[in-house]
Amino acid sequence: MAANIEQELIEKVRALPPDKQREALGYLDALAAKDSVGAAEAGLDKRPVWEVIEEMNRLSPPDTWDGVPTDGSINLDHYLYGAPKRQP
Repeated sequence: MAANIEQELIEKVRALPPDKQREALGYLDALAAKDSVGAAEAGLDKRPVWEVIEEMNRLSPPDTWDGVPTDGSINLDHYLYGAPKRQP
């Protein structure tokens, strides 16, 4: 069974354009590294999500959040689907 999977992987990779082959190789390297040397060396981010969000906020331009509605939780259906707005 393993040989069939290996052959299937090889055929699929050969059918990919070179840039996608590099992307697939990077993914396989990350999977192999995760098992053998740990997530940090594999380039995988294991920080809590709030730390990642804080970093994204620090790196974003100051006006990034200016257009975001402040009533998004109450009027989610309005912003996603055009339903009538509800008053906060």
